[in-house]
Amino acid sequence: MTTLTPGLSDDDVARVRDALAAAGYTVDGVRDLLGPRAAAALDRNETTPGRLAVAGSDEPAALLARLWSLQTPVERRLLERVLPVEPLLAGGILEASADGDTVRAAVDIRPYADDAGDWWVVADLTPGMDGQRTPIPDDHVLGLNAASSTLAQLTVRRPVSRALDLGTGCGVQSLHLARHSERVVATDVNPRALALAALTVGLNGLDVDLRRGSLFEPVDGETFDLIATNPPFVVSPGGTHVYRDGGLPGDEISRRVVVDGARHLADGGLLQSLANWTHVRGVDWRDRLGAWVASTGCDAWVIQREVEDPAEYVELWLRDSGEIGDTGYAQRYADWLRWFDEQSVEGIGFGWIALRRTGAADPSVRIEEWPHAVEQPLGPAVGAWFDRVTDLRVDDDALLAARLTQADGVVQEQIGRPGDEDPEHIVLRQRRGLLRAVTAGTAEAGFVGACDGTLPAGTIVDALATVLSVDAAELRAELLPQVRAFVQDGFLEVAKS
Repeated sequence: MTTLTPGLSDDDVARVRDALAAAGYTVDGVRDLLGPRAAAALDRNETTPGRLAVAGSDEPAALLARLWSLQTPVERRLLERVLPVEPLLAGGILEASADGDTVRAAVDIRPYADDAGDWWVVADLTPGMDGQRTPIPDDHVLGLNAASSTLAQLTVRRPVSRALDLGTGCGVQSLHLARHSERVVATDVNPRALALAALTVGLNGLDVDLRRGSLFEPVDGETFDLIATNPPFVVSPGGTHVYRDGGLPGDEISRRVVVDGARHLADGGLLQSLANWTHVRGVDWRDRLGAWVASTGCDAWVIQREVEDPAEYVELWLRDSGEIGDTGYAQRYADWLRWFDEQSVEGIGFGWIALRRTGAADPSVRIEEWPHAVEQPLGPAVGAWFDRVTDLRVDDDALLAARLTQADGVVQEQIGRPGDEDPEHIVLRQRRGLLRAVTAGTAEAGFVGACDGTLPAGTIVDALATVLSVDAAELRAELLPQVRAFVQDGFLEVAKS
């Protein structure tokens, strides 16, 4: 792997990695050092409690927390005991004061972790710390944030041969992909992002193929088993912040990720993307996104998590870029809002899009709104949904011959007066994944309750018909659509022989 950061050799990167590890500069290490109050404040971009917590300490972890977590100057003589300061200055990672006595961070190196271990992520410094108004440069490289965390938790973590981190930014998705991919390719149009992503993967001892270019240009003609992307999906009339503004009209960037991305999927390959889409007056948003995914020929699952009012959306992203309070704020706000009105935009949806290439003649497409709480990480549930879609690609006779079992975490709740033989309501509820809940009748609840993988579904239906004193053929016709829905929604699974 070629290190793209000037003045920082592979040996220098290894020395920095060893220094970070020796100092205990990890997520848990920093939180233990700062304490609960200061750590929580830092999550809100407030450093005062943290500065008080480490005041007077010259311990290595405290020096590194001051330098990067708290973004404050540190005496050079103290820091040189912990870090190879000279190459970090030469590489543009640190900056020295005019007199050379202190140094401060020019970019951020932040500890990061998942259940399998610790990492470090290199990005630009967090703007807006301690309530300051900090305009963001166009080539700003975003660090750890809620969107990157969401995508990481959504991504299906199954072993794959080739994975693509499209629009890598600081490289955080590549860290996750490297855990279960034989080869990772990461792309970005921003050369600054690639330089910082190179340092991110280098500090973590990984080999990632970094390429510069827009969208899928750097991987023309290639296919992947997994594509994970948090693209610059913000819908604006011409924003220039590379990390969020794709430079295309409306929600075209999100559409292209879906349509063009599908062409880069290997057989069985999965694409997972965060996205924004517009709600256009007189057009159902489901129809617009349905047209996107229908053109791919892939199985697709689209979930809308929230919808923003256009004015709130503009305020959100002007605040994000540090433009609130700027002299051009009001004009920028007005221009953006007028543009939405000209495009007949009534709202902006945010959500998740997942595609899987199966080659099926009848791709399964599900587009739904789910603003409710979910269990994270959701990646296992996403993978399982596509598996169930494949299992359901059978006729009714085959489904009746299948042995079904209750999914893990499904419970039954009954509502009624104490002592009543028949409850007023029966609710089947998931405690895993999307945490769905459905109302079930006596027959549906009885069927799900009997699914333990030992009997074919048709045998269970016939037994229920006898108990309920109804015609078996009629009960089959009534229950089959519900059985398919229970499987697709994850209340039931096809037992594997």
